[in-house]
Amino acid sequence: MTHTSYSNENPGMPSNERLEFLGDSVLGFLTARELFALHKKHAEGELTRARAAYVCEGSLAGAAEWMGITEALRVGRGESTDGGRKRPSIMADAFEALLAAVYLDGGLEPAGRIVNTFLLEKAPPLSVTDFKTALQELTQRDGGQPPSYSLAGETGPDHNKTFRVEVCLGERHLGSGTGRSKKAAEQEAAREALETLKN
Repeated sequence: MTHTSYSNENPGMPSNERLEFLGDSVLGFLTARELFALHKKHAEGELTRARAAYVCEGSLAGAAEWMGITEALRVGRGESTDGGRKRPSIMADAFEALLAAVYLDGGLEPAGRIVNTFLLEKAPPLSVTDFKTALQELTQRDGGQPPSYSLAGETGPDHNKTFRVEVCLGERHLGSGTGRSKKAAEQEAAREALETLKN
């Protein structure tokens, strides 16, 4: 598996980018299909929020690490020196690339088994995946102010952007998160904020 940093240092060596593009769509479909089948009483909004939480960068990076993908990932020298092999965004991309490769080789069913085994079965229950709502309910429980989210940056090409969002409560910084969409990044930031408030 080849990250773009390795391709840039080795002209002619294709990277995972095209597979990442396909894997993102395959992942979204398979996750939606599974949630639709398993949670028959949940409304569209709940399923959408759950899917965003399940396929967030942190979850994908965790799946990649558990599968040992990072050990098979080629990264450039500079990226390797900076710890890029363990960078969540790179690990998440690698998971998507592998998923696309499995889909191209065997179809939806083997790809679905990877999603179920290495991602969905490790994810939290549906009821606790809407971290934004949980954070808002916690901060406003006693009449407090709601948390605020701000876009801190974005990286990557237009078809494969990664967004970074920060969440604050007044002047207090509670957490930050990254994701393939602003909503996913907000969920990650809210999850980190909940952990901050617990401590």
